[in-house]
Amino acid sequence: MKKDIILIFYFLFIKVSFCQLNTTLEYHWQDTSLIGSFAYNNIYNEIWGLEVNGNEFAVIGSTSGTHIFDITNTSSSYESAFIPGSFTGGGVIHRDYHDYAGYLYIVCDEGSSSTLKIVDISNLPSSVNTVFDSNNLFTNAHNIFIDTATAKLYVCAVKHTNPNNFSSAMEIYSLANPVNPVLLYTYNNVGHVHDSYVRNDTAYLNCGYDGLRIVDFSTIGTTTPVSPTELASLPIISYPDGGYNHSGWLNDDGTIYAMQDENHGYDIKIFDVSDFNNIQVLSVINSGVDTNSMAHNGIIKGDYLYVAYYHDGLRVFDISNPVNPIQVNYYDTYLPTDHISYRGSWGVYPYLKSGNILVSDMQTGLYVLKCHNTQTSTQQEHIKNILIYPNPSSKYLYINKYKTKSLNLYNLFGESVLELEYIKENIIYLPSSITSGIYIYKVIDYKGISSTGKLYLTK
Repeated sequence: MKKDIILIFYFLFIKVSFCQLNTTLEYHWQDTSLIGSFAYNNIYNEIWGLEVNGNEFAVIGSTSGTHIFDITNTSSSYESAFIPGSFTGGGVIHRDYHDYAGYLYIVCDEGSSSTLKIVDISNLPSSVNTVFDSNNLFTNAHNIFIDTATAKLYVCAVKHTNPNNFSSAMEIYSLANPVNPVLLYTYNNVGHVHDSYVRNDTAYLNCGYDGLRIVDFSTIGTTTPVSPTELASLPIISYPDGGYNHSGWLNDDGTIYAMQDENHGYDIKIFDVSDFNNIQVLSVINSGVDTNSMAHNGIIKGDYLYVAYYHDGLRVFDISNPVNPIQVNYYDTYLPTDHISYRGSWGVYPYLKSGNILVSDMQTGLYVLKCHNTQTSTQQEHIKNILIYPNPSSKYLYINKYKTKSLNLYNLFGESVLELEYIKENIIYLPSSITSGIYIYKVIDYKGISSTGKLYLTK
């Protein structure tokens, strides 16, 4: 029994020796002459992707400004444009990007001299032209998101220096004229909005320790404006590993939402959001590397969730079965084995037509990666057929009895609380002696292949 417990914690928490899985490096760039930030020694920050005039481009922020690389032919990639930051040097930690209608929008979260920049990118790779560079609207922002369907710019965690110093949780601007944003609404229903994902005026707002808010902004900017309607609210005590609600992304059909709480050791949550009156946690996932691993930013494309997982690099999960996601790719951009502070992979962008994946690493720069998701290992195929859900659970578990030979459940002290052999039923009712909390499960299938993970019980 002790040997089994040791193996469980080994598989869950010890960093794997391989640096990559089903992923190859196509291009890498870093500039060792650039200064790191005073706070986290990060030289680089956000990543974004562009397709202009038939070419593909990577956009990466640094302490000096914004770098645009033509990566159409990855073997001969080059920096095609550089846009200096209005505020530069060791005081810079965050820059953020989105594009719309042939323009790149740039913000910085630090510095009283920072501005909103709007850059005409229609002539790439030949040239770029900054057409708006001002702090008249705002000086700093942590993140931006553009709802392209409604031409609205959502600006999160806003700071102003003009006309007097003040802050807003979030501001929304019309981009009816893309080079002349017009303020439509200031949202201060919570103290802080760290990030947002918006589709057709429905905004998923990551509000730090105020949790997740889902808000309908369709009534703002109309001839008869009405205050926005809150559709749902999830305080951090209402879902597993609730901490600093950092970021999230919606799948294509609007039914699945993946969310990261930016705390060491906290899992990613996969939500069913098809009914705002009954949002359910379908599963929780992690990189499986270390107890202090921490997810940063994630994007869903098709059946895959791409996550910039700080110290653990890029992590890709197949979420085609959202109750049992499978990790199918990874590429570690941060080779040290520590999990302290905030280091490693910052952002990911998976939307280029070539299929190349863009990743930014805080210390080592730009990565262009190719993920090969069509080859799933035999062990992953077996694990994919072992279904344990719901997770979190309250009173019972469903399991594939035709694939599962045994199930063992342990508390975080390594003590066995449940042992089942030769499972004959699809549904397992949990004994009342098993109380709410986090448990470790170990499942063995009939071919002797085991899988482990966290199970959350909310009795």
